[in-house]
Amino acid sequence: MLAAGVGLRTPHYRAFLEERPEVGFLEVHSENYIARAGWDWHVLTTLRRDYPLSLHGVGLGLGSAHGFPDAHLARLRALVDAVDPFLISEHLSWGALADRQLNDLLPLELNAAMLDLLCERVGRVQDVLQRRLLVENVSTYVRFRADTMSEAEFLAELTRRTGCAILLDVNNLYVNQHNHGEDALAAIAALPAGSVGEIHLAGHLVTPLALVDHHGAAVAEPVWDLYRAALQRFGRVPTLVEWDADLPPLDVLLAETARADAIAAAYTAPVPLEVQSVPVTTAAPGPAPGAIQQRFGEALFDRRLDGELAPRLHGDGAARMALYRGNLHAGWERALSDAYPVIRQLLGEEFFAGLARAYGAAFPSRDPDLAAFGAQLADFLEGFAPAAPYPYLPDMARLEWAVHRAQLAPDVAPAGIEMLAALTPEQLDAAALALHPAVAILPSRWSTAALWQAHQPGGPALPADVNVPCTALVTRARWQAEVVEIDAVEATVLERLASGASFGEALDAGLERCGSEGGNASAPDIGAMLQRWCRLGVIAEDGAG
Repeated sequence: MLAAGVGLRTPHYRAFLEERPEVGFLEVHSENYIARAGWDWHVLTTLRRDYPLSLHGVGLGLGSAHGFPDAHLARLRALVDAVDPFLISEHLSWGALADRQLNDLLPLELNAAMLDLLCERVGRVQDVLQRRLLVENVSTYVRFRADTMSEAEFLAELTRRTGCAILLDVNNLYVNQHNHGEDALAAIAALPAGSVGEIHLAGHLVTPLALVDHHGAAVAEPVWDLYRAALQRFGRVPTLVEWDADLPPLDVLLAETARADAIAAAYTAPVPLEVQSVPVTTAAPGPAPGAIQQRFGEALFDRRLDGELAPRLHGDGAARMALYRGNLHAGWERALSDAYPVIRQLLGEEFFAGLARAYGAAFPSRDPDLAAFGAQLADFLEGFAPAAPYPYLPDMARLEWAVHRAQLAPDVAPAGIEMLAALTPEQLDAAALALHPAVAILPSRWSTAALWQAHQPGGPALPADVNVPCTALVTRARWQAEVVEIDAVEATVLERLASGASFGEALDAGLERCGSEGGNASAPDIGAMLQRWCRLGVIAEDGAG
């Protein structure tokens, strides 16, 4: 039987690569690796050789009345085919409106209409993936008056009708017990014994409004008690310790998995997963879920709508909308921080948080993968009055977005100097040298390249004057994107190559640019330029023949 697993998170990459600590399996959020490129992908595929892998999706939003993009499901299928996980899971939640992605695990109305929708969606996902899907119960901060069944009853019927399995998060059971007065032990008893394929353990946060499932602390003692009750009913199914925020040293996380293993050792092997019929109380289908989801999503952007939602929610649910709104804003800020770390340093934490909220309201997410969020930030900054004292910010945003996309660009082999040296002068002149997909050329009125480099760990000093034009070249030879400054002549050569010109044609354009610049530009050293391109991975191997 597998020992307990952990989530693979960036701060622990090096420890796993160098030490290969003993854990039962690794779990990753599917959307973090869906690009299948760059350093993250290299780490995952390297560790996949030594650890079983579980894919845990956070982006499909199975219960979204609007549905989810076919393209995202296709990308998920490609990821599944590439890494062959032993478990694939998603959440009992929704997360999209017709015109935007909310990128959160939002609560469902638990009634017959939603059950019909979920059955169709789970069936579709399983058909495309050709795998059994595990569906996780989620922490919620509101319940709806239109609910006609408990979450456990809903999941039990979902497994019976679709053949899916359940990912039972016992911390979520405890959170919901506190937030809604539900009985966690009764929920465990209501699930068929053979329906649970995985258990999650995590920490939670106590707030004045509710318990929040933040995955940023050790597992609480009452949750360990629920874990024992779950093992008693479902047997020693694979167990994961989730810790996503305020990550501790890996040893702390491994101590949690060791405790999970020690507890699980006292229980029997799991009951084989089967489709089992259980009695479920349902009512006739109510209104279609689209209307309440639309109103809920609109309220996340406008708190004045909370009052209109109140009659649809139990208890103080309207007040707890603030928690979901906070999740939305935090998601925007994390996504922009990942893509724009230098702008965050330049503006400071408070200013950047306000920028993220303003940008997210103007340009909501359109993709289940938040790595795509932030593409319009440069244009937004052009008209963002509070950023006016920093006129170079839009160009810095263009540069940082190019770096961000370079990190996610396909892993195309770069051309080596030996390959180019093997070409005759005539062959080189006629060659259509294709640029690596990570490459970007960005002219600027400001010293953006030098400013970017100064904000990297161990980087040079800040430029003495930011009012100096430059052209930045973004590349990625291996796993880390680089930014170098190039002159106007080299930029012209690369731009012509990018447009499909031969090397000879591109070089002629560069020499013409050199002539037009007069004494301000010098003819390039072709050999040195080609060597630098190969060192930086500028030319793709397949385009160098």
